Amino acid sequence: MHAYRTHTCGQLRAADAGRPARLSGWVHSKRDHGGLLFIDLRDHFGLTQCVFAAGSPAFATADALRVESVVTVTGAVVRREAGTVNPKLPTGEIELRGAAIAVQSAADVLPIQVAGDEKFPDELRLKYRFLDLRRTRVHDNMVLRAQVIASIRRRMIEAGFTEFTTPILTASSPEGARDFLVPARLHPGKFYALPQAPQQFKQLLMVAGFDRYFQIAPCFRDEASRADRSPGEFYQLDFEMSFVTQEDVFDTIEPVIAGVFEEFARGRGVTPPPFPRIPYEQAMLRYGSDKPDLRNPLLVSEVSEHFAGSGFGLFARIVAGGGVVRAIPAPGTAKNPRSFFDKLNEWAREEGGGGLGYIVYDADGPKGPIARNLEPERAEAIRAACGVAAGDSVFFVAGPRETAAKFSGAVRTRLGADLGLIAQGEFRFCWITDFPMYELNEETGQIDFSHNPFSMPQGGMEALNSQDPLTIKAFQYDIVCNGVELSSGAIRNHRPDIMIRAFEIAGYTAADVEARFGGMLNAFRYGAPPHGGSAPGIDRIVMLLAEEPNIREVILFPLNQQGEDLMMSAPAEIAPARWKELHLKPDLPPTPR
Repeated sequence: MHAYRTHTCGQLRAADAGRPARLSGWVHSKRDHGGLLFIDLRDHFGLTQCVFAAGSPAFATADALRVESVVTVTGAVVRREAGTVNPKLPTGEIELRGAAIAVQSAADVLPIQVAGDEKFPDELRLKYRFLDLRRTRVHDNMVLRAQVIASIRRRMIEAGFTEFTTPILTASSPEGARDFLVPARLHPGKFYALPQAPQQFKQLLMVAGFDRYFQIAPCFRDEASRADRSPGEFYQLDFEMSFVTQEDVFDTIEPVIAGVFEEFARGRGVTPPPFPRIPYEQAMLRYGSDKPDLRNPLLVSEVSEHFAGSGFGLFARIVAGGGVVRAIPAPGTAKNPRSFFDKLNEWAREEGGGGLGYIVYDADGPKGPIARNLEPERAEAIRAACGVAAGDSVFFVAGPRETAAKFSGAVRTRLGADLGLIAQGEFRFCWITDFPMYELNEETGQIDFSHNPFSMPQGGMEALNSQDPLTIKAFQYDIVCNGVELSSGAIRNHRPDIMIRAFEIAGYTAADVEARFGGMLNAFRYGAPPHGGSAPGIDRIVMLLAEEPNIREVILFPLNQQGEDLMMSAPAEIAPARWKELHLKPDLPPTPR
């Protein structure tokens, strides 16, 4: 018999009754039933009930154990009595009658409990992450993550992609976030950067002729934490394809993403390919977001024209000044109490929206403060534009175009949730396309890239030379699921002349481009194929499948919100000798008193 186990703790079944067995694992829980001691023994594969009779040689040892001690139990497999079968466990028809028990490692008193669903503070969970990972839900999330990655890898290889790994120590690249820098000891005053994404390398692979590349790529960004973004590092399905159009990219990756979600959906619905394509401008108008949750059926309408020159002076003045008015329907709310409308108005003020106007449409016509000051024909035109009927209401957001678009999206989400309209048990996908190539930097007032700077502008060089930069669209796209952006991607700019001109508009000189991206730019001068790709986030995919609200719940050893690893005490100070070795001197902020 093996020294530690003949079976795993999830393996024994009724057919094994009468056989000897040896199991090793963690003491998940103990129950003393007076003369019989029950231990649930747990390993990676499952849980088996072990029974020790009072007076047996193993009883005293088992009785003295703390939970989470690691033990080896030897005994005989027996069927449970009919009334004690546990149908929730794969091993629930049997138990192991313990004849001997060996303690491999005794556990101290636990700082957090492993068994049960008790909630513990995040800081405590992260400090003792090795214990937290033993808990069923967290453990299952990590197994799911591994299975998702294996499924993705298999599907990408079947689609004709080849997996390559790209460098971790590299040069800084303008990916929209702050780099993590690594001092180069042998090159005083110079630094490597950890890659925010393998952007340039994967494009160079296309130039090198590899045609279809992918990897499960680690990416590093020095940015703040939020529910759907982990600070420090994350992983993405990074892929690139040669000689493709935007539609080719969509057609290739949609079966991979849909297939993975279908495989792990557990009965939940998945949008079948082809996924809806929604232009950016339409997304901002109809959903108030470039990450629309299509489970929410509410659509935003543009109603500025119906308030232009109207009797409702506030909105009329906003429209005259170049602003817009957006309308969000609220079906079936006409008979709601006044408190419903007041509560939403107060919420809007708290969110910085300056309040939330509305019209109630009942059988007698439009009602409410706005309706009293608005011509009846205009109120009727608004009702028709929003597609509402008697018994419904319409809420309004007014202001500058971009501000109104974003806040109308927040109102749409709030109404969808409050009215119970968001479909459950669904994964709704879409592509957001035709992003603007440039935007105005709010801080500097200068033109800046709005998305990936290496994207091909729609219209190429002619558009760059003849159009207002803020009107130029790019071959850029995002894939969105349930309001979560899974990835951004683009058809790349593979022409050196177009790249230099595109960066020139964003304030970079040709020398700047040569200095920062010379390796890729030089490669393009020796024959580069048209190419494009994307990079769906692994962490976000698993977060959606696991129905977890926070991305930390699907990452093995996440940092906390301050970017600290409480378990390993990182980041940590370094010895003075290391500063000297790296040719650096500390310039630390003063210690607060």
